[in-house]
Amino acid sequence: MATVLSRALKLPGKKSPDLGEYDPLTQADSDESEDDLVLNLQQKNGGVKNGKSPLGEAPEPDSDAEVAGAGKPRLSEVTPEGYPLEPLGALEQKAASSIVSYVRTSVFLLMLVVSMVLVLVCAFLIPCPPRDLHSTWSRHLGPQGGGDLSPLDLADVNGDGLRDVLLSFVPSGNGSASGVSRPPAVLVCLSGMNGSTLWSSPLPEEARDITCLDLTPGDMAKTVCLVTGTHKMLSAFNGTSGKAMWTLNPNYLSNGTLAAPAVVLPDVDEDGVRDLAVLAFGDLQQDLCFLLVSGRTGSPVGRPVKYNIVGVGNLIGPQVYITASGATYILFGFGNIQAVALRDIFIQAQNRDNLPPSLQIEEPEWEKQRSVNLSELIDVYSDGVELLQMVKAPDSNSSNLLITTRQGLVLLRGQNLTPSWVLGLQGPHSQPTPGYFTDDETIDFLLQIPNGVGMKKVMVVDGDSGLVTWSYSIPCHMKETPATSAATVEQKSVFLFWAEGLSAASPNPDVVLGTGPPSLHHLYLLHPTFPSILLDLANATGTVTASEVGINDLWKDAFYVTRTTGPSSEGHPAPLVVSKLSLRWALMEGQMVQLEETTPKIGRGELRRFLSRIKFVDSPYQI
Repeated sequence: MATVLSRALKLPGKKSPDLGEYDPLTQADSDESEDDLVLNLQQKNGGVKNGKSPLGEAPEPDSDAEVAGAGKPRLSEVTPEGYPLEPLGALEQKAASSIVSYVRTSVFLLMLVVSMVLVLVCAFLIPCPPRDLHSTWSRHLGPQGGGDLSPLDLADVNGDGLRDVLLSFVPSGNGSASGVSRPPAVLVCLSGMNGSTLWSSPLPEEARDITCLDLTPGDMAKTVCLVTGTHKMLSAFNGTSGKAMWTLNPNYLSNGTLAAPAVVLPDVDEDGVRDLAVLAFGDLQQDLCFLLVSGRTGSPVGRPVKYNIVGVGNLIGPQVYITASGATYILFGFGNIQAVALRDIFIQAQNRDNLPPSLQIEEPEWEKQRSVNLSELIDVYSDGVELLQMVKAPDSNSSNLLITTRQGLVLLRGQNLTPSWVLGLQGPHSQPTPGYFTDDETIDFLLQIPNGVGMKKVMVVDGDSGLVTWSYSIPCHMKETPATSAATVEQKSVFLFWAEGLSAASPNPDVVLGTGPPSLHHLYLLHPTFPSILLDLANATGTVTASEVGINDLWKDAFYVTRTTGPSSEGHPAPLVVSKLSLRWALMEGQMVQLEETTPKIGRGELRRFLSRIKFVDSPYQI
């Protein structure tokens, strides 16, 4: 106890007896050795640990044994320097643990280095996807030399994830002065990113239609562009290079000319590539013939098959219809709609009864519609037909038939060709535009019909009941203005159409006066959530002859492509302009046009917040 008290009263230094000074280093070593000796001896002799007995009581202050034992440490317990010896097993455990720690650190650092290298390699080798949120461009292709058709299509031909623009036109300067009865045309592909020319190919005649698709199922790397001319041209172009893959020999059409664009069929010659069918006029307009064409080589699959059609009016079709059971029919006619089974055409073209598996299926409900004389033609509809289009049937893998007549609209069920509903209208202005307007997940239709001099009525028809759910009269002097739609992730659609400038809301919704000159046309957007508001997205001074909507799948954006013929002056042909507009960007920049007052009033901020959350997807109602 005396030793402990004396140490507690010591100063931090130790006075040297010889020099009469404190040596801190010597004192520190001495203190540490004394502490170790005292603790070891207390644990061995008295069971005291850290100055306490096993029962938690303080040691006896007058213990002489404790003082005597403190000055006689055992040699087995303490080294000559005063430090305790460590067992041999503890040294081995420390060595093993240090090796494990070293291995773990090495593995971690190695994995970190490998991960960094992989990130850097991916960053340099994998290009960043093009950001197209604000991609808006306009491309002037020069003056047109003529032509009344405006073919336009969208397809990703360069593999950058953005759909590119394909169109055909007759350039200026190629007229009859060179001795050519009809000037040659050109097929042009413009980049969807910036409008630059990717490739161009000359055409022997004006094109009436451009359709880009993949003829080989499962092979998405080869986009084929089918170009149908106004006379005898049918060619397939490689979408990536623009080079012609094959061209149908016009001699196979005899004296006839192509009546309509080619349609795509299932693989009838069993070469792994889908095939085509073309409809050609004979010596008389009512004499029609079908020619099956190989999608791989462009050669005919058999001989032409002739039909004599009785009817008055516009040529309808041809269009391919595949029933729910898989039977294939081709619909066509003059002012009416008739159907012929593809297997019947194939049997006559090949002059054999051996059918491929895809043509061995029949549709009983359709076969019941054959005439009493067992004609090959099936009567579908025969009452002043103007237009025919396929629309996806709800909850089915088949489609319904939407027929535009001089008296209105008729929706036929594709299953049994019975009317679902009939809407009486006078003079529909253009082909109905499908989209989702109501909440029943049934495809609805936007219509444009004339409504007096310089006016048109835009209306939305419920696809389930055939009733008009929205309508408005708008000034418009353009004869035919294309309308389009784009689907959103909320199972809704936005509808886009052209008209002249609108004024503020009028008490009478059927009378709206224009606010701009008749030559200036505006692009308006209608969203079903805000039926009392139109968004003015853009304007154009020329005539819009064609438009298409494409989807940027990466950014969930839609873009609107227009083909416009500018105003022409005397002696100068009209210029051709192709423009692209990003819809999500245009929604934020568009001007709000209030058609009627609502309660509560819709504010600009509320509308912008809603529009900023819109995401576009591919149209689920396209066939």
